[in-house]
Amino acid sequence: MVEKVYIVASCKSWHKPSFIDFSKKSSGKWIWVETPQELLDVLKSVTPRYIFFLHWNWYVPNEIWDKYECVCFHMTDVPYGRGGSPLQNLILEGHAVTKLTALKMVKEMDAGPVYIKRDLPLDGAAQDIYMRAGTMSFEIIQWLIENEPNPVPQTGEPHFFKRRKPEQSCLPEKGSPKEIYDFVRMLDAESYPRSYIEYGNMRIEFKDAKIHGNVVSTSASITFKEGEEGDNGC
Repeated sequence: MVEKVYIVASCKSWHKPSFIDFSKKSSGKWIWVETPQELLDVLKSVTPRYIFFLHWNWYVPNEIWDKYECVCFHMTDVPYGRGGSPLQNLILEGHAVTKLTALKMVKEMDAGPVYIKRDLPLDGAAQDIYMRAGTMSFEIIQWLIENEPNPVPQTGEPHFFKRRKPEQSCLPEKGSPKEIYDFVRMLDAESYPRSYIEYGNMRIEFKDAKIHGNVVSTSASITFKEGEEGDNGC
């Protein structure tokens, strides 16, 4: 019997320890890639049963998803919430729970048929939620390789999210304690632009938010912009 090959693609370092543990316990040959070039190089020598995209910042060309069964993971109950920055947009819209959805990759972003959806709580900092989603993704991957299900087309009217820009991380001047707490925590993750304010020649960034009644406490770091006077505000 020919050993099946599986590729896991992610540009986020926090997925790799879970991948290493998972690949030791699961049958088949498992390959980890972090960049588009690594993926192209691997595909020169193997024919994968699945390519799993956990967190991928680049466009996947059609010659890949047309030839191989590519599974991507999206943090919404599609067709609601297609598009960029799903975690941040969900929290801004007041959601406490979402769905982690495994989709078959197609040309249109987040529009492919669905393999499975699982409930994903949105409490805690963004990094906590991403870690939680990563753990759940590997649980779904195990289910997929065991069952090899046929995905089901999405139904309903699509709702789209827009990808957020770094300047949108500027802390709002007004908001309730809960709104400010949510704003700080939704941006508190590795490699993401954290919430901030600018004052004079300083940029003050916030993380580790906690809420106690009418008080939001955070950790803060101050970066000094030498040679710049700056503004009193964002």
